[in-house]
Amino acid sequence: MSAGQPGGGSIVRRMLLGAQLRRLRETRGITREDAGYSIRASESKISRMELGRVSFKERDVADLLTLYGVTEEGERLAMLGLVREANAAGWWHGYGEVMPTWFQTYVGLEESAALIRTFEVQFVHGLLQTEEYIRSVIRLGHPEGAEPWVERRVGLRLERQKLLVSEQAPRFVAVMDEGALRRPFGTAAMMREQVRHLLETADVPNVDVRILPFATGGHAAGGGAFTLLSFPESDLPDLVYLEQLTGALYIDKPDEVAEYTKAMDTLDRIALDATDSLDWLHAFQREL
Repeated sequence: MSAGQPGGGSIVRRMLLGAQLRRLRETRGITREDAGYSIRASESKISRMELGRVSFKERDVADLLTLYGVTEEGERLAMLGLVREANAAGWWHGYGEVMPTWFQTYVGLEESAALIRTFEVQFVHGLLQTEEYIRSVIRLGHPEGAEPWVERRVGLRLERQKLLVSEQAPRFVAVMDEGALRRPFGTAAMMREQVRHLLETADVPNVDVRILPFATGGHAAGGGAFTLLSFPESDLPDLVYLEQLTGALYIDKPDEVAEYTKAMDTLDRIALDATDSLDWLHAFQREL
């Protein structure tokens, strides 16, 4: 995804750039402390840069490339071009007044993922919600929110949903506990429309909607909702996103990600398959 396309993948570009700088530093046997000294920064700053958690200055990257022995002009220009792409603002920055910083990070990652696998226990996933469902969920969490603020939040989520039908659309697998649909939001008519929308969206080739019935009983993912993101770039590891009431956790340690991957694989095995999930949704629609 280039910087000119929707989202720009700026957060993922930072992660890629950081991974490349780390590899160059380690190849030369240079410590983070020495690298930090060369750009008048701390060891922790180098660590954050290599993890892609801060923005980059071209001067700092140029100095690090010199320290790491990268002198070939073409390679230097490519790396410095990546700095400019990494610092590009994504479309979501236009919603900064209604979007917490910790969630901006997630939207940037979501935009660049090749595979998104989610498990939901309380809500229909945000990428699958109808406009009225979105509005009801936002009102539930922010009953005091002014109308313009609420509508901006609604607009943000609708804008995110364009990802599923974009040229760069990821494969999206949404496993939803039966309770996420049994729990009503708004009117019965609104819930019928939400189920109809799920049935329509499930027809999109890259979208897989799966239902985990109550009858399944307990399971390995009983700890709650989570999202597992995989990226097309081989340098980027899978990430787990855990959203909380006032923030989020981004898990990238391989052993911890592996546990969530096992949990998701278990959910994939015990949830209804795609055809049976559609049958379940049709039956549930008739109940409403």
